[in-house]
Amino acid sequence: MSPALLALLAAAPILVAAVLLVGLNWPARRAMPVVYLTAAAIALSVWGMSINRILASTVQGVIITISVLWIIFGAIMLLNTLQNSGAITTIRAGFTNISPDRRVQTLIIAWLFGCFIEGASGFGTPAAIAAPLLVAIGFPALGAVMIGMMIQSTPVSFGAVGTPILIGVKNGLDFTAISERLVNVGSSWETFLRLITSEVAVGHAIVGTLMPFLMVLMLTRFFGKNKSWSEGLAMAPFALFTGVAFTVPYALTGIFLGPEFPSIVGALVGLAIVVPAAKAGFLTPKQSWDFAPQEEWPKVWFGSIVPKAPAADEKKISLAMAWVPYLLVAGILVASRVSPQFKGMLTGVATGMKDIMGEAGVSASIQWLYLPGGILLFVCLLTMFLHKMKPAQLVSAAADASKTLVGAGFVLMFTIPMVRILINSGVNTAELASMPVAMASFVAESFGSIYPIFAPTVGALGAFIAGSNTVSNMMLSQFQFEVANALSISGAILVALQAIGAAAGNMIAIHNVVAASATVGLLGQEGRTPRMTIIPTVYYVFAVGALGMVAIYMLGITDPLVG
Repeated sequence: MSPALLALLAAAPILVAAVLLVGLNWPARRAMPVVYLTAAAIALSVWGMSINRILASTVQGVIITISVLWIIFGAIMLLNTLQNSGAITTIRAGFTNISPDRRVQTLIIAWLFGCFIEGASGFGTPAAIAAPLLVAIGFPALGAVMIGMMIQSTPVSFGAVGTPILIGVKNGLDFTAISERLVNVGSSWETFLRLITSEVAVGHAIVGTLMPFLMVLMLTRFFGKNKSWSEGLAMAPFALFTGVAFTVPYALTGIFLGPEFPSIVGALVGLAIVVPAAKAGFLTPKQSWDFAPQEEWPKVWFGSIVPKAPAADEKKISLAMAWVPYLLVAGILVASRVSPQFKGMLTGVATGMKDIMGEAGVSASIQWLYLPGGILLFVCLLTMFLHKMKPAQLVSAAADASKTLVGAGFVLMFTIPMVRILINSGVNTAELASMPVAMASFVAESFGSIYPIFAPTVGALGAFIAGSNTVSNMMLSQFQFEVANALSISGAILVALQAIGAAAGNMIAIHNVVAASATVGLLGQEGRTPRMTIIPTVYYVFAVGALGMVAIYMLGITDPLVG
């Protein structure tokens, strides 16, 4: 079978998902079962993947789905808890006091606060936290999900304290073989990984500086009363200022300190600079911008989770105390990722299966306390005491959060198992590479020396399939490295392009969209979000690809292994 036909068949599940969700506007609950069956049929009939391995991959996907639902439940539970305590009313007023302009609120809540949460926890948590918060202060649910998904770009490569680099890239490359080659040329693995990290940080910083500007552009164009690009353009000076306030410390941290803290440091420095600037009106337009009155919004903008209006007798909570739960979430997340003792204590509480149904390497586990879901629920419990809530209010918050999981759970129970089938398809009787590698190989062979401009797109494709920068890096880093060897160009640059593209691919990853949609009660309209977020995704992958071409062929940037 020709490589082109194999690549087309490997891409079939993705194409079916695109046609059904985006083209025909099917809800994910109808589309994803069809996509799952398509992937299973192709894996069985073309790749020669055994029924046992398909079933094992499905079980693995179900276990991973439970992990994702655990995070969703925690995020919704925290929002409901803060609504019941009166904290959301205070937070809403606090952001209005910084600026009533929705564009400014987007930059501070979604971009800077979201980037901090991404750096601390990763795995889609920023969208799950930022989207409900945006809805709570008056954003349309669909707009909140779009903005929440756009967070899944620049900070993602260093999300979860560097997991996509430290785990994804390291486990995606042939560590032993590459280390031996590096030693032979007088270098080391640590130096090579630091080089990749620096190139990822610089590439993201250059391209990512425009992301806050794109956020406000898309907000005013798709959700403004006038559907205007110009109302977003008016915010350009402040949006670019916000971008630079994040990306400069972000890049410097990546270059000099490594992959653990760029997103966290960039966000903290950015917040310290941007919030006072916004209060002072520095570079902000004189005319504030808001959405049209809610009665004029289309029905598709609304989610089923509606922020509760404050009761007449609702107790007042100070702004500092209202933010304490979010600060606790961020602090505990960081501590759980950087303290070996604390991390070991949390990861020790886990359930799962190894070598499911006898299939080597097909394993999954749920780390109940280490996942953000467990930390979010712990903070909910602390909040009950800090905000002097009644236990019944916490029970009510849990009941409301549970209702949301039913729809999201059904969709993800087909989406993530489909992903695992694609990823695990490399073990087969037809002796074929896995489906994602088959697709990537065809792209590389087709484009030759101009391949670097498409390398980020390959990474984005991996993230679109897996919904994870880390998994995309694990699937495709070695492939990118081998392509670099074949072209006699820098493997470090191609792996960096892979990591950056995989971060951008999170903006359109279906199960990330489903998870974010679930937090605001917007299930059934999942196809609408990727139709919008494909715009910044295309910008990101091709801008980074162009940077890669310049770095390799014009600046002659190389690494110790070239030649």
